[in-house]
Amino acid sequence: QVQVVESGGGLVQAGGSLRLSCVVSGSGFSAYAMGWHRQAPGKQREWVATISGGGVTVYAPSARGRFTISRNNTKNMGYLQMKSLKPEDTATYYCLLSTSVNNFWGRGTQVTVSS
Repeated sequence: QVQVVESGGGLVQAGGSLRLSCVVSGSGFSAYAMGWHRQAPGKQREWVATISGGGVTVYAPSARGRFTISRNNTKNMGYLQMKSLKPEDTATYYCLLSTSVNNFWGRGTQVTVSS
């Protein structure tokens, strides 16, 4: 049974930084891509960034240059380092593990950026 659990959200002022973490239970973590998505109130969930099992990263335009996705395959952990945060980054952030047969979502962690 794969479980995905995010942490690290909180309240931060505009211009500040946060580091989100995602821990994944189960085996085979290093073989799968993981990503971060976010959903603001009243809006659709949107993709933020993805990292392959081998460490190749891709970012949404809104995240490029400010966010850094990374992973530690020995710890089954993924991270999203966010800097220069803006009020429009306020959202619930979700971690996604994509295997060959299924996608596994966490329950999300709230990030609120005050102006």
